[in-house]
Amino acid sequence: MIRGKRMKEKEWVIKNLESEGFRIPEKVRRAFLKVDRKLFVPQQYEDMANADTPLPIGYGQTISAMHMVLIMTTLLDPEVGDKVLEVGTGSGYQAAILAEIVAPSNTEIKKSGHVYTVERIKELAEFAKENLKKAGYCDRVTVFVGDGSQGLKEFSPYDRIIVTAASPKVPESLKDQLKVGGTLVIPIGSIEFQSLYVIRKNSEKTFNIKKSISCVFVPLIGKEGFDEK
Repeated sequence: MIRGKRMKEKEWVIKNLESEGFRIPEKVRRAFLKVDRKLFVPQQYEDMANADTPLPIGYGQTISAMHMVLIMTTLLDPEVGDKVLEVGTGSGYQAAILAEIVAPSNTEIKKSGHVYTVERIKELAEFAKENLKKAGYCDRVTVFVGDGSQGLKEFSPYDRIIVTAASPKVPESLKDQLKVGGTLVIPIGSIEFQSLYVIRKNSEKTFNIKKSISCVFVPLIGKEGFDEK
């Protein structure tokens, strides 16, 4: 009964977006409905897990509203087998949805992709690892602690890069680590207000940049992001 209610709440989020003209691909819809957001929020917020709103996860960070996760995942357009870099692990929720797309639960692991995700706050990285293990994604997501504004060169290049924190500009490291033909989704702007940008790498030197919707994210702190106050 409770699970049925959660599914209806999530389906409402999808229908609401589509009523505004934003089409959600089947692969994104399936992953979104499969991954239980309740497994990725602090215990005191479990009753609000399927509310379409950001929720605190500690250390001044939040888990994004469900509609924003749907929008960013759709703009990123990951495919089965892709190698994905996520900057800003948070509680691990976005990484789990990406993993369900690039390495679906019904696909042999040898044929599947992988998600690498970087979190600067050690305690949140540990929280994400625990959540991903509970949800069954620890074999498809690898969590690192570090400065995500500099990416994760060790496993580059990436088919897709998603940044879940706001940057004043596109970090050069992320552009360098994106595969030719790959896509980067990132919020760009001031600390107070940003817009989502979709960046496609046409060649080693050329990029196609499109501005999408307005948004508000926590700042990307790091060498190629905002300075820590």
